[in-house]
Amino acid sequence: MTQHDPALLSAALAGAEQALNQAISLAPHSHQELDAVSGTLLGIEVTSLDLTVYVEMVTGTDVRLMAHCERETDAFVRGTLEDFAALATSNDPAATLINSGIELQGSSASLITLQQVIARMEIDWEAPLVDILGDVAGHQIAEGLRRFFRWGEGARASLKRQVSEYLLEEGRLTPPKAELEHFYDAVQSVAMRVERAQNQVEKLLAKAAARGTSQ
Repeated sequence: MTQHDPALLSAALAGAEQALNQAISLAPHSHQELDAVSGTLLGIEVTSLDLTVYVEMVTGTDVRLMAHCERETDAFVRGTLEDFAALATSNDPAATLINSGIELQGSSASLITLQQVIARMEIDWEAPLVDILGDVAGHQIAEGLRRFFRWGEGARASLKRQVSEYLLEEGRLTPPKAELEHFYDAVQSVAMRVERAQNQVEKLLAKAAARGTSQ
């Protein structure tokens, strides 16, 4: 189990919260969307990092990020970092949520609303995190957040480039754009499922090995 430094985690969440709320304040079109889910509490567990974060939609202009919360969540989601990265950059979060390995308890409304709002924003993660954590740690965490929100877009862009080059240069084919989009989605979905299956196999092997050593 990963041990997170409580003080560092709290400071990082405070910086991310400040950056997120600053971006929301500059995007008035998002206020009504967030206001519709105000008062709800969302729990997010990233299994690959052994990390749980709680997101409270306080008002249409105020979101809180917490490492601990005693209140019962209105929705709780659990998945790998890759699952959430794909969801964060998805053009259709509802479909991505259904077809991904993310487990959902409760209503998905607050999660989808938050994803749609963040996806439209250019968030300056670095300034608030550097103010709170200092230059080195602040920059590292900000860069991690930037990479996280670019991961899904980057994977899809790379897939498009490679397949398009093959079709045009090797296959001399020019299929309709709609068919290509459907193909890209299908391949990316298969890749994510293969990765999840591999993770499950590795967990089963680890459990089997643990049982063998205990006997």
